[in-house]
Amino acid sequence: MSATADHAEERTNPAVRLGIQPGQVVQELGYDDDTEQALREGIEAISGNELVDEDYDDLADAVVLWFREDDGDLTDALVDAISLVDDGSPIWLMTPKTGRDGFVVASEIGEAAQTAGLQQTKPFNVGKDWTGSRLVTPNASRSGKS
Repeated sequence: MSATADHAEERTNPAVRLGIQPGQVVQELGYDDDTEQALREGIEAISGNELVDEDYDDLADAVVLWFREDDGDLTDALVDAISLVDDGSPIWLMTPKTGRDGFVVASEIGEAAQTAGLQQTKPFNVGKDWTGSRLVTPNASRSGKS
C-alpha cells in the first residue's frame, strides 16, 4: 500500500528521490534555462522553501549543483559545494544525460568526487535531460567514527 503511494508520488514529484524534508534549506548552484524545472518545483514543494542561490550566507541542508561539461572544473565546484553544507549533508550533482549538450563523462564525475573527498551513489534519472548523483562525505553514514 504505502510502497505504491510512494511510487506514485515519485512519478509526480521527482524530488522525492532526493530525500528532502519539510523546512530544509536547499542551495542551488549552476542554475540556467536548461535545468529541470519540475525537479526544482518539487524540491520547493517538499521543503516549503524557495531554493536559495549562491548568495545565501548560511549553511544549507543540501546543495543541488547543476553542472555541464563547459562549466569549469568539476572538482573545484564540488569542493566549493562542500563548504556550503554541514558534514554529512548531501550534495546532489545534476549533469546532462549521455548525448545531451554539456554531458559529463561518468569517469570524470567519479574522479572529481573522489578528489573532493566525496562518495558517489549510483546515478538516477531526474528528468528528460538530466541525471543526478548523491554525493556525501565518506564518514557521513558512520556516526561516531572519524
